[in-house]
Amino acid sequence: MVTMKDSTEFQRFTSLVDRVLAVPHSVIKERVEAERKASALKQVRPGPKPKQKVVKPSASARAASDRT
Repeated sequence: MVTMKDSTEFQRFTSLVDRVLAVPHSVIKERVEAERKASALKQVRPGPKPKQKVVKPSASARAASDRT
């Protein structure tokens, strides 16, 4: 048996889900990336730190630098 309260809660839930699904994926990705950048700029933060990308010179670049 569905009561009036259950029906209202269902309508609220349905409208919330519709609003969430209406946001394009690209917008969500932009917001997540902005949040990551903002949190990376904080000096002190708990939890694991993001790994830094290490740029290693390629073999051809090392060979070219050895010749000079």
